[in-house]
Amino acid sequence: MVSSPASDDLPEVFPPTLREVMLRGRWIAMLLLCLAVAAVFAWLGQWQLARAIDTAPREEGATEQVMPIRDVAVPGEYLTDPLIGQRVEVSGTLVPSDFVVVASRYNGGVEGYWVTAHLRAVDPDASLAVAVGWAASRDDADAVAEALARSTDPNEAVTLTGRIVADEGPVPPPKSDPWEITRMSPAALLSRWQDIGDTDVYRQFVVADDPMGGLADIDSPAPDAGSSVNWLNIFYAAEWVIFAGFAFYLWYRLAKDAWEKELEELEELEGPQPVDA
Repeated sequence: MVSSPASDDLPEVFPPTLREVMLRGRWIAMLLLCLAVAAVFAWLGQWQLARAIDTAPREEGATEQVMPIRDVAVPGEYLTDPLIGQRVEVSGTLVPSDFVVVASRYNGGVEGYWVTAHLRAVDPDASLAVAVGWAASRDDADAVAEALARSTDPNEAVTLTGRIVADEGPVPPPKSDPWEITRMSPAALLSRWQDIGDTDVYRQFVVADDPMGGLADIDSPAPDAGSSVNWLNIFYAAEWVIFAGFAFYLWYRLAKDAWEKELEELEELEGPQPVDA
């Protein structure tokens, strides 16, 4: 058997190459879009990388220089990393009704209790939680808190120095005592303060240098200077570079899929090839 003459008269169709498909207008436009997306990703990677390296780190021992609290923290706002642990000075008046005991506080590896105070700070006018000393037992801590509540003059101006520390975050109280506070959190203390007023509240608290009421000093070492390189930002920068590369891969994969689909369609149109007998 021989092939039919009609089939010999049909023009031979040559399948396109992958390069020819990629050079078509549709895929050129898609490539330009991918370039724009990759450029955005590259810019984000550069932005993260620029913030990964601290080009102007604070001098060693800078946290031990006492600064006015207004120059370090803003009421209601979070504290930035370079200023966490900074020693500050703050003035105001203590609220007699708001001495609260916080449990699970360690001094030199020994578990105990903090007595905390509510300071109505001035300049700016805001409420500030202050840890004023450590006690080894709950009875001692409660006794000092009650004594301070009786002896504190709400109109007497006081000036405190201490280390400002970020909020530890509130946690549910233990089932054994629903009133017990185990984390040093201004948000948790705020729920226990009886005289709140209309002032703003600092998200941070201060560990006082000088204990009150015969309490022990609270261990409050200077924060570790750490590294000037933020590896988390570098990781994010690497992610954006990977995303930029993926934009090009996606364009290549879509174009190749379209090319392979076109080849399959041509093969189906041509049908099975006749065989000479």
